Amino acid sequence: MKKSDIRFSITLDENKVPEKILWSADDSGLQGDKECNSVMISIWDANEKSTLRIDLWTPKMMVEEMQHLFYETFRGMADTYKRATNDEAAAGEIAAFAEKFGKSSGVLK
Repeated sequence: MKKSDIRFSITLDENKVPEKILWSADDSGLQGDKECNSVMISIWDANEKSTLRIDLWTPKMMVEEMQHLFYETFRGMADTYKRATNDEAAAGEIAAFAEKFGKSSGVLK
């Protein structure tokens, strides 16, 4: 069995606000730590039947970038949901919401 690690390193200011976010992954094809301005992680706890969410962003993350991040996340969720469940109707609803969000937020022209 192969093991692959994904790591995040978060530098916080005195108010515990993320100043710097670094990530690396064994199978990313990239060498060393890479900096990013936001990370969103959802973890399903099967025992508790609930989701743990970790949403972090630095003050460098601009509103326009956050809008793009959310649009692309919604689009990705539609694709992932379709692959995971084969429920094309529900995946289409998620994709339609992503398009509506993209237009209303100005991400899509």
